[in-house]
Amino acid sequence: MSNPYRIGFGYDVHKFATGRKLVLGGIAIPYEKGLAGHSDADVLLHAISDAMLGALALGDIGKHFPDNDERYKNIDSKILLEKVNNLIRQKDYKVGNIDSTVVAEKPKLQPYINDMRKTISRILNIQTENVSVKATTSEKMGFAGREEGIIAQAVVLLIEDQND
Repeated sequence: MSNPYRIGFGYDVHKFATGRKLVLGGIAIPYEKGLAGHSDADVLLHAISDAMLGALALGDIGKHFPDNDERYKNIDSKILLEKVNNLIRQKDYKVGNIDSTVVAEKPKLQPYINDMRKTISRILNIQTENVSVKATTSEKMGFAGREEGIIAQAVVLLIEDQND
């Protein structure tokens, strides 16, 4: 008998880089720097993707979308999240809810959170009220506190979908 509920945790971090746009939660955010990475470096969508994969013990996004594969160079992380969602759906699970936190001193993210929630819910085909995105600082401590990059964490509840 399979478990009808699975919980996964995801964590991602990227350092700031000049000459790149900042993308968080699938939303372009006006800022002087972007994040370094093989894809668009959307730490929030990466953390959510890892949480979804982890809930079903499917590895992480690096396993599914390796950074040495040119197909994923500068790819929009919304596409990666959609691919992860397809994997989850193939295993007869769907996202029940997400709780996530972005840690950054700058830029201030509050004005963009609702758009992030809507974007994530649209990709995953779930209600917006089932997607929580919070933003906080690290009180000037650590690499995020020194404004060297951004951290994201996510917890995801997957529910077995018996309608398929």
